[in-house]
Amino acid sequence: MAKFESVEDYLNSLESPKHETLRAVIRAIETHFPEAEFKLAWNVPQVQIQGKYVFGMSAAKNHLSLAPWSEAVMADFAPRLAGYETTKGLIRIPVDWDVDQQLIADMISARMAELGI
Repeated sequence: MAKFESVEDYLNSLESPKHETLRAVIRAIETHFPEAEFKLAWNVPQVQIQGKYVFGMSAAKNHLSLAPWSEAVMADFAPRLAGYETTKGLIRIPVDWDVDQQLIADMISARMAELGI
């Protein structure tokens, strides 16, 4: 796997529709959390607010992954995530997902509350 220099490099390495879907996820986060910083960590895009990780994303061969960095948030959101494949720490979404901005915003808000920010 290539080592990326920036979130933009990461996104530009992806084929369509992965590129467009993750870009739409980022735009949704920017809309709800203008203070969010997008950084590359572990060679994939991560979101920090007040220096703390609140959300991450990555592309796999057949899906995209979204992660609120919290097993507790995943458990709390289990009813809303029932239509998705999940693990204790992430959600697998289709590469052409119709971005659920409110779900993302609510998960980040829950993670922020958990962190006290």
